[in-house]
Amino acid sequence: MEKIIKAAVERGASDLHIKAGDVFRARINGKLVALTKQRLTPDQTRAIALKLINTDDDRARIERLRDFDCSWGMPGVGRFRVNVLRQRSSFMIVMRVIPFTVPTIESLRLPEVLKEVAESERGLVLVTGVSGSGKSSTVAAMVHHINHTQHKHIVTIENPIEFLHRDLSCSITQREVGVDTDSLAIGLRAALRQDPDVVVLGEMADADTIDTAIKGAETGHLVIASLPTANVVNTIERVIATLPREEREIGRMRFSESLRAIVSQQLLPQNDEKGRIAAVEVLVATSAVRECLKDPSRTAEVRKHMAEGRKQLGTQTYEQHVAELVETGIISDETARAALALAVPTSNPAKRGARQTASA
Repeated sequence: MEKIIKAAVERGASDLHIKAGDVFRARINGKLVALTKQRLTPDQTRAIALKLINTDDDRARIERLRDFDCSWGMPGVGRFRVNVLRQRSSFMIVMRVIPFTVPTIESLRLPEVLKEVAESERGLVLVTGVSGSGKSSTVAAMVHHINHTQHKHIVTIENPIEFLHRDLSCSITQREVGVDTDSLAIGLRAALRQDPDVVVLGEMADADTIDTAIKGAETGHLVIASLPTANVVNTIERVIATLPREEREIGRMRFSESLRAIVSQQLLPQNDEKGRIAAVEVLVATSAVRECLKDPSRTAEVRKHMAEGRKQLGTQTYEQHVAELVETGIISDETARAALALAVPTSNPAKRGARQTASA
């Protein structure tokens, strides 16, 4: 197993799939490819799951596990975010590759404005994208930048811990849900009492966590969190939708005042077939943007502000960044069209109008 995993990582795999009745598979440059010819038996898959599960208590209850998350490391190769699940009554394992080296904003070729966002004293920063879009790497790169340039206490609450950060200029406390704290919401509330300057959250999935994240930003902390949303406008709508109806008006006000930035991204295959690159749209919360956020009828206008702020603020829309990637030959026209169809659906008239404005 370890030889297969090592070979997959050397080929640039982002994920590995291990399933009873199937061969080893890996996602390489966005495509799921077979690594072996021999199919795994249920007993072999169960044995691999036991090897990856990292506590004796969890191993003892393996027959009762249905959906289980943990992390696992392989010396000299990397760390992995592991999900053990059941399908057709047998085990399946999906492993996300996490390199030992913490990525940087430069190495990921992310917009320079993310450095300014990371250096903010306070506010809510949302990093969004669908599953597998590289959110964790972007958040890690921002934390790494803070760790190199600031003198702060950073508290992360993750499920599970992915990138391991060393204390450089900052002191970094990394807590894992289920091991160091009971839940993301409980860990977040506790973190606000632990003298943090920066709080970093894994993917926020419920209204309680989102509300506490906003409170953290309101009380003078920089809160960096991720959401599984496709674009900036969708992110705003998702956050507002989590608010109770009777509190939605004041909730919009709180969100608009606490927001520092939204970074949405998707990974696109490069023309040279040697990897993928992030297409990114960035919203920075200016006074004009805050006014749009307070008014539900003006949410789509933020796209215009992203487009117009590119030179002065470093903001950009998906359309602008994708056009740049095509112009420089990094991605193809076909890839660009597919990316924009997913990120900015043209079936919505409001978004279509905003898209035309941004393109102009």
